[in-house]
Amino acid sequence: MMQGFRISRGVMALGAAALGIAALGTGGEAVAAASGPFLSHQALYDLRLLKSRTNSINSARGRILYSFSGNSCEGYTSDFRQVSELDSGEGKITLSDLRSSSWEDAAGKSYRFKIDARMNNSDASPVDGMAERDGDHIKVKLKQPVAKTFTLDGSVVFPTEQIQRIIAAAKQGKSVLELTVYDGSDNGEKVYNTLSVIGQAIPPDRTIASPDPSTTDERMKSMTRWPVTVSYYDRDSQNKEGEQTPMYAMSFELFENGVSRSLVLDYNDFVIAGALGKFDVRDTKPCN
Repeated sequence: MMQGFRISRGVMALGAAALGIAALGTGGEAVAAASGPFLSHQALYDLRLLKSRTNSINSARGRILYSFSGNSCEGYTSDFRQVSELDSGEGKITLSDLRSSSWEDAAGKSYRFKIDARMNNSDASPVDGMAERDGDHIKVKLKQPVAKTFTLDGSVVFPTEQIQRIIAAAKQGKSVLELTVYDGSDNGEKVYNTLSVIGQAIPPDRTIASPDPSTTDERMKSMTRWPVTVSYYDRDSQNKEGEQTPMYAMSFELFENGVSRSLVLDYNDFVIAGALGKFDVRDTKPCN
């Protein structure tokens, strides 16, 4: 979103991708059946500075509030807000407020999104658009920041499809997954190459060093989870410069029902940790 303040871009991806839930666009029903039901829920994450590699950030704090609902008939909706404060020293405080809402078709064919980002006292920077999969390409129509229509390659996936593929790969015992992802962030035109590294499954009965509301909830105690790290690369920069350094990476433990815990957002210069402070399970409307 904002150059020099990558936490907003990263948290947008966190909300849309790391916590997103959907079925695969191709063969989605089979994968959804293999993965089992997904949980409608609301989660609150507390953010703090984990480390600063260049001493560019003295402290950081904030919160993420994330809500997810839907089913495989009506699609999946997520609402997300992140407020964070970065202190770079000498009284330089940067306050960001990021809000987003999205809906994704369970078959990965349609994606609608609205994103509103503010920094300090600046005006909002809204992004509003939709993307439709049509054969071997995806047609994107933006309303904001400027009205524009363009196409993407059909191999590109939307963010909730991305997380579904990670879960499917984890269940198949795969350790690496490469995907190209479009989530509508930045100016609505950026596409990211991603590399997901999936660790060994964590069984439900393993002792947890730092429990949180997700691990103590009775409905979660039977769920397998996996440690996952997703690195995001600017596709255009790679094509032009051959750059291989990720813009940022995020690590988390991903449950088989789509819930994420133990978040770590790595922006190269500094690293933010997100602890799950509150977790509420919501009723899921049955799919008729």
